[in-house]
Amino acid sequence: MSNENQKPTFSTEQASRSDNNNPFLNEPLPQGTAQGQQQSLQQGFTDSQSHHVPKYNLPRGAGRTGNVGETTHFGYQTVSSEDKAQKVAEVFHSVASKYDIMNDLMSFGIHRLWKRFAINMSGVRRGQQVLDIAGGTGDLAKVFSREVGPQGHVVLSDINESMLNVGRDRLLDAGCTNVDFVLANAETLEPFADESFDLVTISFGLRNVTDKDAALEAMYRVLKPGGRLLILEFSKPVFEPFSKLYDLYSFTALPIMGKLVANDSESYKYLAESIRMHPDQRTLKGMMEKAGFQSCDYHNLTGGIVAVHRGFKL
Repeated sequence: MSNENQKPTFSTEQASRSDNNNPFLNEPLPQGTAQGQQQSLQQGFTDSQSHHVPKYNLPRGAGRTGNVGETTHFGYQTVSSEDKAQKVAEVFHSVASKYDIMNDLMSFGIHRLWKRFAINMSGVRRGQQVLDIAGGTGDLAKVFSREVGPQGHVVLSDINESMLNVGRDRLLDAGCTNVDFVLANAETLEPFADESFDLVTISFGLRNVTDKDAALEAMYRVLKPGGRLLILEFSKPVFEPFSKLYDLYSFTALPIMGKLVANDSESYKYLAESIRMHPDQRTLKGMMEKAGFQSCDYHNLTGGIVAVHRGFKL
């Protein structure tokens, strides 16, 4: 089902410049009750055995849905399901300031082409409402801001405040005045009402979500009828010899780059491991269909190292 030869088109329309009176320049990141921020540190995050207070006060997850057992994977480690979000948070707090530089180095800049292809598949139009989940440093949100125009609206959301701060600074510096920045957990998307968005995207973030089924159901919930979900994520290479070379590169070069550039080899070891633990293309397509999405398809990029999944709420 690969569509690698398709060349995406890219709008050259410039983004609207920032207004000095724009409230986004002065307001802190939203942290309202709907995001699950009002619970105490110990509520919902207390370890039943050690009763420790978690390091990061994160937006509330889906809880015990039955989709995930008592334990889950964190890369190749087995951890408590309740602890995984904390461990992922630690990874991204550590790498946030070097995230874009490392992406360029690790992918030799190809990640920009992957994102352009995904944006081209999104079908986003002027005046639409877009939610970019796990949007991090704002690569996709910046383009969507331009595409939807002043009558449209983009929400850049992330569970990690360090990543969201980097994205907010970048987009405000770029004059993106039609973007909101919201701390949210992909498993619940609590801040957002049902049927709020024409397009929901998640780019290189789904593999870090503990309860992926709950996250897909939440994405379906917030989409308007006729809306679409777009998932850009690392996947499984389709050629076995290429897969072995990719493994060699991932488990040797990435941790070395992480140590030299971000002074953090362990986070990039986790990156390589988390990619291997993520569902393959067909499995993820089936999970999307189970969540209610229709006309689901996927397109392999760079031999299946990355895949773009698409589904519709009809």
